[in-house]
Amino acid sequence: MKDLAAVYSGKRVLITGGLGFIGSNLARILVGLGARVTLVDSLIPEYGGNRRNIAGLEDRLVVNISDVRDHHSLPIFVREQDILFNLAGQTSHMDSMTDPATDLEINGRAQLSILEACRKHNPQIRIVFASTRQIYGRPDYLPVDEKHPLRPVDVNGINKLAGEQYHLLYSQVYGIRSTVLRLTNTIGPRMRVKDARQTFVGIWIKAAIEQKPFEVWGGDQLRDFTYVDDAVEAFLVAASEPSAVGQIYNIGGVERISLRQLAEQLVAQAGGAAEFRVREFPADRKKIDIGDYYSDGSLIERTLGWKPRIDVRTALERTLKYYRAELPHYL
Repeated sequence: MKDLAAVYSGKRVLITGGLGFIGSNLARILVGLGARVTLVDSLIPEYGGNRRNIAGLEDRLVVNISDVRDHHSLPIFVREQDILFNLAGQTSHMDSMTDPATDLEINGRAQLSILEACRKHNPQIRIVFASTRQIYGRPDYLPVDEKHPLRPVDVNGINKLAGEQYHLLYSQVYGIRSTVLRLTNTIGPRMRVKDARQTFVGIWIKAAIEQKPFEVWGGDQLRDFTYVDDAVEAFLVAASEPSAVGQIYNIGGVERISLRQLAEQLVAQAGGAAEFRVREFPADRKKIDIGDYYSDGSLIERTLGWKPRIDVRTALERTLKYYRAELPHYL
């Protein structure tokens, strides 16, 4: 991999969804690398943005509170930027089913507006788009590679698939240099923990710290989990490599683990006072559950030299440490 400090020092970088979980962790690393960072975030309460995520960085980056659905403001943000990390999105699968129109506006139409703004006002910009493993649906085989059929099981997955296809189309037709990363379950400091809109692990973390019981639905499903620092590195590497333009990469974790095993590790690391109970999957959620899923990340390792390094135990340890000190700011 390249020397990332040499790549990003002095670069003008825009992060949509920049006050959210992955966006803010990405911003922290970029500031440390010497980049000139601008964040755009709507701070809509139901989504992941939180000003606490950039505590200590306030005078080292620029923050614009704006909704990516406001297409009139997009040209202002994209002009003169070198790189766009496009992480703005609606992440809740259940919300996408109860309010599909809003999910379409954010994950579909707004993505098209962002790309149009780039085409018209900054066609040289480099883009990395955050997609999701959810677009694969229920796996035909494991581990899932990038050639697996795409069969989203909910509205969120369909709209995220549309968003990534817009990015690839604009790369092919207009030369807007885009790369798509299909993320699996990303966990770590600064993720949303007050509810399950971003990840179910968040409410598990909150319950474990508060020494309250939590539920594990099913329990035998296998997953891989990516620690946020690994995910951030994948974004940085992808944006730095010309060969990644027009490509799609899975971003997975070091190991596969069942949800029951994950809960057991979390309770043990939290000190054992918390507890969980396994219950049958609720009927409304079972319809959109994908069963076992873990990624084949060999393509990005082989072509760009990136692979995850942080195992689940370490990821939980670091995440618990963060929220033991910071939980009141995330409730």
